[in-house]
Amino acid sequence: MRHEFLTRHRDAIIDRARAKVAARLVPLASPIELTDGVPAFLAQLTELLREESRPSPAAVVSTTVGRAHEVLGTSADLQGDVLLRGGLSVAQVVEGYGDVCQAITEHAAETNATVSVDEYHTLNLCLDVATARAVTAFSGARDRRTATQETERLGVLAHEMRNLLSTALLAYQALKSGAVGVDGSTGAVLGRSLRGLRDIIDRSLTEVRLAATLRNPERVELGQFIEEMEVAAALDAKAKGLALNVPTVEPGLAVHVDRPLLASAVGNLVQNAIKFTPAGGRVSLMGHRNATQILIDVEDQCGGLQDGHAETMFRPFDRKGANTSGLGLGLKISHDAVTANGGEIRVRNLPGKGCVFSIALPPIE
Repeated sequence: MRHEFLTRHRDAIIDRARAKVAARLVPLASPIELTDGVPAFLAQLTELLREESRPSPAAVVSTTVGRAHEVLGTSADLQGDVLLRGGLSVAQVVEGYGDVCQAITEHAAETNATVSVDEYHTLNLCLDVATARAVTAFSGARDRRTATQETERLGVLAHEMRNLLSTALLAYQALKSGAVGVDGSTGAVLGRSLRGLRDIIDRSLTEVRLAATLRNPERVELGQFIEEMEVAAALDAKAKGLALNVPTVEPGLAVHVDRPLLASAVGNLVQNAIKFTPAGGRVSLMGHRNATQILIDVEDQCGGLQDGHAETMFRPFDRKGANTSGLGLGLKISHDAVTANGGEIRVRNLPGKGCVFSIALPPIE
């Protein structure tokens, strides 16, 4: 099975391999695996067979191993990055290479090509080396991407906290001097900075709780829970000059949730509503039940969502409003916290007026 065979039958082998990949049920194939993965591995294998040297059967293994690592090393590493960018899983990488090698051996048998034991050994060795190198590169690239994202997130976190803390210290020094009163604008600046620090810390703690899969579900009375959220929201709404509307909750409604996670989710939604509603506006926090679910709605008067914003706003670092302060993580954390409690979160746009965020949870009696 020399490189001439693979070159001469390239299109037929690729078609056969693609058919195998497309028909695979576990793991399912993706477009990049069909279009790029199959030809790339076949090209690597052809290059190896073209350059290999077989001075004697005894030297085949050592020679082939060296050439395999040399020829496949860089290209397999690059292929791992390509596959990662295409969204393939490690399982797809492994199975994809296997499908290509199986397609080669089947096509060789159908065309009555003469294949020696050493050549089969070379083919299997190439499969092992290419798979190992590509998966290693795949995992390495994924780890690098994760580390980069985490570094960026921590950098933004430190930047936001430093800015808030610096503003708070300046306001404190001004108040300490006695030149201004605590009830004036400087006191308000200090209050906003401290609330901002509180919000960042609360969100960070929720992220830690989610990452550690810490769950302590309990029965939570909806009316009591909404009252607790109202107390915290009232201070922020008053500081912003907003009306806070919290209708009475029907007695007896309850959910089985992790209270801190749910409180973080609702708190983030309320804080966002207050932040994006202009002074003099109104924010509503409502708990009620429909035919099948318990709903917690947070309605604001932000003026409505931009086109396409509703589809992306639960992604991290999404900050499309005029006020771009904060980490842009609140909605993502709310989404994850609600999902961890077995619920779902939705947003409904009210064009020209505002929007309504709804948390839907299964009820308990």
